[in-house]
Amino acid sequence: MHQHLARTVTAALFLGASAFVTMPAQAAPADPSSPTVFAHRGASTEAPENTLAAVRRAHEQHIKWIENDVQRTKDGALVVIHDATLSRTTDVEQVFPDRSPWRVADFTLAEIRRLDAGSWFAPRFRGERVPTLQEYLTLLDRDQQGLLLELKQPELYPGVEKQTVDALEKAGWLDQAHLAGRLVIQSFSADALRRTHELRPAVVTGFLGSPPVSRLKEYAAFADQINPDEKDVTYAYVQAVHSVDGPDGKPLRVNAWTVDDLTTAVRMAALGADGIITNRPDVIRNGVQ
Repeated sequence: MHQHLARTVTAALFLGASAFVTMPAQAAPADPSSPTVFAHRGASTEAPENTLAAVRRAHEQHIKWIENDVQRTKDGALVVIHDATLSRTTDVEQVFPDRSPWRVADFTLAEIRRLDAGSWFAPRFRGERVPTLQEYLTLLDRDQQGLLLELKQPELYPGVEKQTVDALEKAGWLDQAHLAGRLVIQSFSADALRRTHELRPAVVTGFLGSPPVSRLKEYAAFADQINPDEKDVTYAYVQAVHSVDGPDGKPLRVNAWTVDDLTTAVRMAALGADGIITNRPDVIRNGVQ
């Protein structure tokens, strides 16, 4: 174990998570052997999730990777939002009171653009909008950030795998620079990942879940990563995943979600997780890197 990470683990075990709270926001350069930190829906404890504001805040925190969720509108636009309905994170119930259950797929992009996606989080974010995937990609490119893109409930949106891949290509995200270290597509749907891999084998893919060890080779035919709930992460499981090569001939990687406390983050690092997906990216980054 790298010396810095060993000190971090020891501190967590003997001093508890509070030992890290006072660390400065400007962290030292990342330890290359420590886990990659992914900002879950952006810096989503400090700005409304899956908005451009959350991406900008993560950039201010020097977070290099952003996780998001992609769904499709009634008129075929790809938008960045987690829930299949608009009610939790927008004012759709006030703007369109007669459109229950307010599914994303039942609204056009123009209608969704009318919604406030920020006031629910804090008054200062009033007027923040649900971004399109294109808007999201443009901002990430400007700041040279990587994207962990989740195909959200792809069974609701037939053909969304090809549409997403086509949108990424149009935005310039399927060139060597992006494919080599700035893009991962993940999903809870093995079928969606399989289709994505068949469409573009060079795109790194991650399966969200914890397949049994006996089936890891099956998943390795189309997934480069196994991304489990942190509750399912054990040393033996991580070692089993790492022992299997993915479609690119490299060992499968493990990104654990969703880890928001330092004690758990340090434990994930000690167990060998390659990445940590978190709503508190600055805090977790400062604790494990």
